[in-house]
Amino acid sequence: MSDPILSLTDITLSLDGNAGRVEILKGISLDVMKGETVGLVGPSGSGKSSLLMLMGGLDRATTGRVRVLGQDITDLNEDALARFRRDHMGVVFQSFHLIPTMTALENVATPLELAGAEDAFARAGAELAAVGLGARASHYPSQMSGGEQQRVALARAAAVRPEVLLADEPTGNLDGSTGQAIMDLLFGLRDRHGATLILVTHAPELAERCDRVIRLEDGRIAPEDRAEARAAE
Repeated sequence: MSDPILSLTDITLSLDGNAGRVEILKGISLDVMKGETVGLVGPSGSGKSSLLMLMGGLDRATTGRVRVLGQDITDLNEDALARFRRDHMGVVFQSFHLIPTMTALENVATPLELAGAEDAFARAGAELAAVGLGARASHYPSQMSGGEQQRVALARAAAVRPEVLLADEPTGNLDGSTGQAIMDLLFGLRDRHGATLILVTHAPELAERCDRVIRLEDGRIAPEDRAEARAAE
């Protein structure tokens, strides 16, 4: 059996709040295999987004280890983490995080330029065309709908041809039909690039398309039978 593409070992996350120390994640251990699609579900405040951020090195665990593609990223400094994400991972957020002073094409091309890709703009144009925005490449975020901005964010995440694609409520700010289109694009990008996809969602129809659904409750992974039975809540 092949090694996991992503492995979490006894992860905890605690934060200091106004009421004192708050335990966000409590002893999470999890393996994700190459090519797998995993949905993280659970009530608000259960730790889903925090867990996803730890997977991407966007937050640090209080204790435990995070390995991605065989690399222990737990103790990497911020610059090393940024380079690792740039080279191996794509991240899509609920709020699109586009640079408002850049066109759609520039938003997608910038990470490629930072990675030293000589064909950054050609690849960016191809990714925008793949999400149906070839004709909108010169438009700024303020000139685009929410669904179009999320398509740009998807194109930006996919342009680096990531081995791991993380998505945090990618349809959360969109209406039903637009959200469905984004879901189709997200899974299409996974298929086209062969990426391992891990996503946080409240949408039952999105969770149902995943190979595996993991439910978090109060910072812990719920037993698998309960996760499957309640994934669509």
